[in-house]
Amino acid sequence: MVDAPQANKATPIVFDSWRSLSIALYLALVGYTVMVSVPVLSTALVNLGGFSEEQVGRIWGADLGGFSFGAILSAFLVARMNRRLLVAGGIVLSIGANALCLVLVDYDALLMLRVAAGIGSGIFTAVAMVTLGATTNPVKAFNMLLFGFALSTAAELHILPQMEMKEIYVFFIALTVLCAAFLHWLPARPLTEEQLAQQEQIEEDVENWHVPRFIPVLCLIAVCFTYINIGGYYTYVELAALADGVAQDWVGPVLTWSSIFAIVGCVLALFAGRFGLFKPLFFSLLAIALVVAQLAGGVNDVNIVVSLFAFMTLWTFNDIFQSAMLSHMDRQGSLVALLPSVQGFGQSVGPNIAASVLAADMGYPGVFMVSGAMALIALAIYLGIFFYVHKWHPLQPAKAS
Repeated sequence: MVDAPQANKATPIVFDSWRSLSIALYLALVGYTVMVSVPVLSTALVNLGGFSEEQVGRIWGADLGGFSFGAILSAFLVARMNRRLLVAGGIVLSIGANALCLVLVDYDALLMLRVAAGIGSGIFTAVAMVTLGATTNPVKAFNMLLFGFALSTAAELHILPQMEMKEIYVFFIALTVLCAAFLHWLPARPLTEEQLAQQEQIEEDVENWHVPRFIPVLCLIAVCFTYINIGGYYTYVELAALADGVAQDWVGPVLTWSSIFAIVGCVLALFAGRFGLFKPLFFSLLAIALVVAQLAGGVNDVNIVVSLFAFMTLWTFNDIFQSAMLSHMDRQGSLVALLPSVQGFGQSVGPNIAASVLAADMGYPGVFMVSGAMALIALAIYLGIFFYVHKWHPLQPAKAS
């Protein structure tokens, strides 16, 4: 009989290879480009495209709504078909839609094209997330992803404002073409039952969360509300600052440099892990509600720095613990695969709610108050989950292997 170390040496897990990890990380970073660049993209559409502030919210909300649908579609197909073909379809759709944005610039056409581009991005982003989750050490893989987000977001927030609108679409196309160039690095199929058993032998289980299916579903709902908060705030924070008289040459660099604080969120999460999963989540959701809502009193040079730097730190910090929470509860990963969809859906709803607040003449103070309230709803959901698993359904330790 072959022991575990020998088996691992004989049949290495393909998802743990540097090629698989690299293409999955790159696909995810490209897929999330619009989500993390929404503030400068919104400003570009207003200044370069001539769209109204309300239309901007609808357009990028449509993109992220398509992203959500694409991720759902991918979640249904990822275990049933060749993943390279699935990703290739998403890449073709994304490139085609962005190319048409170069020539079709009216509001109605652009709205539909951003839906199509979002669907394409959602398809290959979901496959990327499933690929990262299939590694033997998914925590490490997702930490690498979030670290990459900090660097790529800073670069995109610095580069995109210097481009014309058509150049931005070409930039999106170029990033996606590079995905296709290395598509052969992506594992085409999930692990077999034998490989899954082999992988389980080298995993270190810390705690076994025996909870019914509706609990991780509630976690996904909480993630959705968190991203409604993020979508509303992140879409309009730069426009709100400019409306309150903050200079463009101040808020632009602040927005760019604030993205680096995502790294601070990763570092803080390493130390906060000793407090479990719930307590850091409670702290981060309460804090993010406060840093968003505090702009309702008006935006100035000082509080925009405090708000953006704290927001970017907490966004990453919160994502780590929300993903870890769901992963502990859903070992099969079927619900984890829906994370991009839920994030995209939440961030598509957020700008639309914010746009409706503006249409109702509640102004940017109303946008920030409503967005902050979404984080508090997520907090209430996690409080209910905490009460359930610790009072009504106590956690059970993992069984010894």
